[in-house]
Amino acid sequence: MLKNLKKNYILLVYAFLVLYFFFNLMSGERGLISYLEKKEILSNLEIKEVKLIANIKELEFKNSLLSDNLDLDYVETLIRERFLFGKKNEKIYIIK
Repeated sequence: MLKNLKKNYILLVYAFLVLYFFFNLMSGERGLISYLEKKEILSNLEIKEVKLIANIKELEFKNSLLSDNLDLDYVETLIRERFLFGKKNEKIYIIK
């Protein structure tokens, strides 16, 4: 009887350990589900980084046009867009 109890006890301990490691592998802090969520967050952040870098380059380019050496054509374009300013006898159409 004692042998039978020891066999069942060892079998229960092994079963518990296997289940414990399986659940931690799947849903623990460093489990498979957590890995997939972190991978998705990383891809979203990489996309956001690319967009922000493009935005920074665009703003640096616009800033360079408005630096010490003024580009008068760009300034005229800005004035026309923001203040709806035009030359004499020029018609301005606003399309929405």
